[in-house]
Amino acid sequence: MSDEERWNRDNRNKDMYGSPTHSSFEVLDPHDPTLSRLATLLFKRTNEYLQGEIACGGDHYMLLEEINRTAITKYTDLRNLAVNLNRTLTEYNDIYGSTIRPLLAQVDDIDVMVAKLEENAYRLDSYTKQLKTRIKDMYDTK
Repeated sequence: MSDEERWNRDNRNKDMYGSPTHSSFEVLDPHDPTLSRLATLLFKRTNEYLQGEIACGGDHYMLLEEINRTAITKYTDLRNLAVNLNRTLTEYNDIYGSTIRPLLAQVDDIDVMVAKLEENAYRLDSYTKQLKTRIKDMYDTK
């Protein structure tokens, strides 16, 4: 077989099976209506699927934005609470230092005095018991 015959045979086969520009959906080409309907349905459903995926991604971003807004609000509330607690604690520490601590020191001083008074009362009680015993012994011996 000559080169020209081989070339003709190879090119005939390429034309028969379709070139890269050949399509069964060419406008002037007759094609199968079932295949056309199924291809259209496939493209329609693929479009719906992709639109749904895009919408789902948008919904996720909207949800993330809402979560971020809520978190910002909560963190702002917590910061305000911490500031108020710090202010209140500072006020209470000032009140403790200026008012309560001196009163507690007075209470401690009074407690020391009461302890000394109690100790003296026990001594006095013991002394009176001894005196009573001595006086009783004096009257009994007479």
